[in-house]
Amino acid sequence: MLDIIFLLVGFALLIAGGELLVRGSVAVAERMGVSPLIIGIVLVGFGTSMPELVISVQASLAGSPGISIGNVVGSNIANILLIVGLSALIAPLTVTSRALKRDGGVVVATSVAFLIVAFVSPLNQPIGALFVAMLAAYLVFAIRQERLAPQEGHSAAFEMAKAEEEFLRNGDNWAARRLKWSNRLGRTLPYLMALAGLATIIFGGRLLVDSAVSLAREIGVTEAVIGLTIIAVGTSLPELVTSIVAARRGHADVAVGNVMGSCIYNILGIAGVVGLLAPTNVPDEIIRYDNFVMVGAAVALVVAAANGDRISRLEGAVMLAAYVIYIYSLWPH
Repeated sequence: MLDIIFLLVGFALLIAGGELLVRGSVAVAERMGVSPLIIGIVLVGFGTSMPELVISVQASLAGSPGISIGNVVGSNIANILLIVGLSALIAPLTVTSRALKRDGGVVVATSVAFLIVAFVSPLNQPIGALFVAMLAAYLVFAIRQERLAPQEGHSAAFEMAKAEEEFLRNGDNWAARRLKWSNRLGRTLPYLMALAGLATIIFGGRLLVDSAVSLAREIGVTEAVIGLTIIAVGTSLPELVTSIVAARRGHADVAVGNVMGSCIYNILGIAGVVGLLAPTNVPDEIIRYDNFVMVGAAVALVVAAANGDRISRLEGAVMLAAYVIYIYSLWPH
């Protein structure tokens, strides 16, 4: 029981710390004159992925690759099957952006790349460096896309920032409110907020990893199962909330782009940094089963979005049912 309490407290600290980190970092960047486009694509993207990053790095350093890699793979599966499925049930998702269709291909390509790498090599520093370099190249491409050809639609990285805006906006202009709020903070407070957010994430991540390992031993399941299910769903809650808010407001591209962007950051960013800072082996059970589920989910998302440019309620229900079956298949009976 105590492990479950610590687990919930860890999740709460991660969410609160992530919000503090994003708000403080954005305020600092605005004061430094950083382009709003770069703030949205780079800073908000990394800020919203920081809880997953801290958990995966800490778990790998603690010798728990099941939680570290399970968090990455399980989050991508949950992003597509759970979050897109629920969002489509709320409102059919019409994907109109050419950029998003292209980024759907990036999600499939990165998923396949991770699957192949896991078969032939541990997640080591050269692989980590390659993944991080691929993420940097994608972000540069996304920024150029927004500057040079915005008429083709927004990239998934851009839509992640839009999803955060959708969540925070209450009917008036979010950018104006953010700048007004930022100006009230004074010179020092944004830095303190960012540092407090990062410290909260690190502490919450440590608490969550320790309680997750203990819980796995207590209930007799592998750490990978905990990482693929409880940890993955918990760290995907911000994406779940922001995508559902966007779907309810009729902004389907934002809802779908938020998920695609998160999937790209998870594999290239989180797995890449884990390889650089805390090299680890991908557990055999994830190599044999869950990586294939992740690739299958990515392909299903692209096929559903390409089928008349629309993810219907029926397709959303099928995705959600597939996620329930997947979770059921992981737990011992």
